[in-house]
Amino acid sequence: MADHYLRQSPLSHLGLAARAEGEREVAGIVIGEQRYRSIVDLRGKANDAGFAAATEKALGFALPTEACTTAGEGEVAALWQGPDEWWIVTPKDGAAMAERLRQALEGQHAAVTEIGESRCCIRVAGPHARDLLAKGCPLDLHPRVFGAGRCAGSQLAKAGVTVHQVSDDAAGDVGGQAFDIYVLRSFADYLWRWLEDAAQEYGMAVVEISDLY
Repeated sequence: MADHYLRQSPLSHLGLAARAEGEREVAGIVIGEQRYRSIVDLRGKANDAGFAAATEKALGFALPTEACTTAGEGEVAALWQGPDEWWIVTPKDGAAMAERLRQALEGQHAAVTEIGESRCCIRVAGPHARDLLAKGCPLDLHPRVFGAGRCAGSQLAKAGVTVHQVSDDAAGDVGGQAFDIYVLRSFADYLWRWLEDAAQEYGMAVVEISDLY
């Protein structure tokens, strides 16, 4: 993990905090960066009772085993990535989470790797959030098949992403859906600019995530 004093958000050069707007109640899209989101990549056999018990003890909840689903407790979420892979996402110290999992899984056939520094997380919310993502994402985002608690790997404007629908109704006075979009940090600037351009027809506000959620 990078030293804290050296860390820099992939989007820091855009000055998003200075651009945060107060008129978000009239915006069809609100967008902001989830800075320094910690992600721990966890691999193991879901059908191994010892692995399942150890991870549940470490996390406080059972890993999701159904494809494209999530589970969580408080600020920690587990995103299904494949039959033997999950992302453990937390706004807190990823190193501490990784160490907790390594200790719980000691001696077992499992792998724990911090990958948060390689990713950028952009939150897209508001009544037209789903419409915006549908412009560039081939996933079927209809609420009948993709609602709160669903996640999937896909492409957005030709950039590889993981899409996680956080809620059906955004908090505060915005309303509408909320999605977290994870993308490699080398594509973060490109994807942010694409989202901004594609959101213009709906009215867009840049926000500090802590102000909205």
